[in-house]
Amino acid sequence: MRVLLMTGKGGVGKTSVAAATGLRCAELGYKTLVLSTDPAHSLADSFDQELEHTPRQVRPNLWGAELDALMELEGNWGSVKRYITEVLQARGLEGVEAEELAILPGMDEIFSLVRMKRHYDEGEFEVLIIDSAPTGTALRLLSLPEVAGWYMRRLYKPFQAVSAALRPIVEPLFRPVAGFSLPTQEVMDAPYEFYHQLEDLEKVLTDTATTSVRLVTNPEKMVIKESLRAHAYLSLYNVGTDLVIANRIIPESVQDPFFQRWKDQQQQYRHEIHENFRPLPVKEVPLFSEEMCGLEALARLKDTLYDQEDPTQVYYKETTIRVIQDEDTYSLEIYLPGIPKDRVELSKASDELNIRIGNHRRNLVLPQALAALQPAGAKLEDDYLKIRFASSRA
Repeated sequence: MRVLLMTGKGGVGKTSVAAATGLRCAELGYKTLVLSTDPAHSLADSFDQELEHTPRQVRPNLWGAELDALMELEGNWGSVKRYITEVLQARGLEGVEAEELAILPGMDEIFSLVRMKRHYDEGEFEVLIIDSAPTGTALRLLSLPEVAGWYMRRLYKPFQAVSAALRPIVEPLFRPVAGFSLPTQEVMDAPYEFYHQLEDLEKVLTDTATTSVRLVTNPEKMVIKESLRAHAYLSLYNVGTDLVIANRIIPESVQDPFFQRWKDQQQQYRHEIHENFRPLPVKEVPLFSEEMCGLEALARLKDTLYDQEDPTQVYYKETTIRVIQDEDTYSLEIYLPGIPKDRVELSKASDELNIRIGNHRRNLVLPQALAALQPAGAKLEDDYLKIRFASSRA
């Protein structure tokens, strides 16, 4: 299966690009699903057809779906939700309030990942196109497999083992005092099973032959800056971007003086997009004179974007992380385009390297060759953060 993940700042046209890409893939004979994981769905509006949680056929070879996070939560997390509700009701909360609070913040984001993984495992479709949430939310989604792994390794597994050992002893005394039971084995197993799904998903997301991110941007200052940050953070999570789509460019045919200043600014920003994202290829899409709703309008966008091309191709293969050996020293190089050195914070604990850039953090599990070594210096060069490792004797 080929996975194409469309992301960018809210309002840049991700949904239209995802839908048009789906049309072209279906036209080429690929069985294609366009899946919206944005909590504020607009995919049905783009296709101008009703969509639901279960994939619905839009036209031959093309299906669409809008994720229902509550349905995913009940199917994957129902036992945990019911246990949390029981605990909250025992502490005096009313039924509805307890049920609402049992849905932890961010669960809708988490289960969009689970849905992606299920479609990948089922293999019913040849192409899966993700109309993702705006950049910030999408990046949190991409970091979830690794963050979950850290908590599972350090906290949850030891707690699970202790809980299983103590439950037969503590349970007879616990319920009369607390008013609720200790979690069952089903409840205890659910988070770990869920973590394994995320761990497997990370392998899919970081396989550049399978998954590519397409960054959708507009020729506007704030949008470009957010897109550049997104590109760097995607590299931090080892997720490859293969194409940038500059959307809503005012055509040269528009000669109304009202738009002249806007056109001049766009010309400058178009140049910045090509320069700042180099060597990524950039496709430019004009501002259409109509709203991108319905299959006819999307077909025009599809022709402008791809013409005779196959959207499933890998337009550019990024090397986001590489390890280079030089005699008895190693260098870990991470692609972080456009990130100033003073924004990067590094620390190492055991076999993990903690990399922090602004609000984004990654705990990178080091290869065995590096885990026993100590960082001996770091520098930013040619958009790569180069961290040198050496033994304590070096």
